Amino acid sequence: MELAELEERLAPFARAKYVDPEAEVCEVHTMPGHAGFAYGFSVVSDGQKESWFLRLPPPNVQWKGTADVLRQVAALRALDGGPVPHCSVKWAGADLEWFGRPYFVVPKLEGDVLRFGPGQWGEKLSPAQRRDMAAQAMTALAQIHRVDWRAQLAYLGEPIPFEDDVVRWDRFVERAADPESMRLQPEVRAQLLAKIPSDAPVGLYHGDYNWMNTFWSMEGKLLAVIDWELCGIGATLNDVGWVATFNDPRAWATDGPPSPVLLPAEDLLNLYAKAWAEPLPDLGWFRALAAYKFAIIAGLNLGLHRRGKRHDPLWEITGKSIVPLLERARRLLG
Repeated sequence: MELAELEERLAPFARAKYVDPEAEVCEVHTMPGHAGFAYGFSVVSDGQKESWFLRLPPPNVQWKGTADVLRQVAALRALDGGPVPHCSVKWAGADLEWFGRPYFVVPKLEGDVLRFGPGQWGEKLSPAQRRDMAAQAMTALAQIHRVDWRAQLAYLGEPIPFEDDVVRWDRFVERAADPESMRLQPEVRAQLLAKIPSDAPVGLYHGDYNWMNTFWSMEGKLLAVIDWELCGIGATLNDVGWVATFNDPRAWATDGPPSPVLLPAEDLLNLYAKAWAEPLPDLGWFRALAAYKFAIIAGLNLGLHRRGKRHDPLWEITGKSIVPLLERARRLLG
């Protein structure tokens, strides 16, 4: 949606929601990031200005899966009243009168995702700050996994069987840019299926828990866990394996993982275990599954880039880690 059209649509929306015929919309802009269609805007009403974040599904797609923004609404509302820092939904709906598609609106926060690199604020963090922030993030993750999903999250459906989270990636393997990079995939797949956990915890999972999906104050306080489009009900240790993989140097080529390493994987696992305070079976399996999945994702996206379907040269760098990821998965299973 073009910003001019969106601004036209936001004006009557804001006046209705604020119950103020004089409310004015300003500062409409596209939010950064790759996940869906997100916009920022402000509303001036009774002399006060408030800033908001609007999320819409992409145009011309079925409103299912990751394009069903109301799945995110269900997860965020299930967190209300609990300890997990998050953005509470102010307005949401499947009514099409405002934007022609489902939507939700949350307050716009002041802060940033965790960024590392030259000149970025993450580079200035001391070791003590890093550990404190990691503890906040892993504690929040354990608290997400404690949500009473049976009572609050019927909208997200039934739990995904563990086996399905292995075999559902099969259809992407043949689309990898370099088939030779996938030479270990059949072996790792077979090991994963042979060792499927039987008693790992099931609950609400985030689906892409990494530091770019955590939002912070500049003083290092976790303000919100964001970007819930991949959430669901299933094995919660998928989240733990995922964040561990992205902080495990042994899983990556020398160019490193595509997100910042806050603390080594083993330290993060210890922080999660402390917050969870119960046995954590089969952590190695879930770490291996995460490495396996991202190897396939990297192969797929590198193929899309090289075939001109989705230009993103960063996959040329990330693609160097496909084989190390599969090797790491094999070792974790072995």
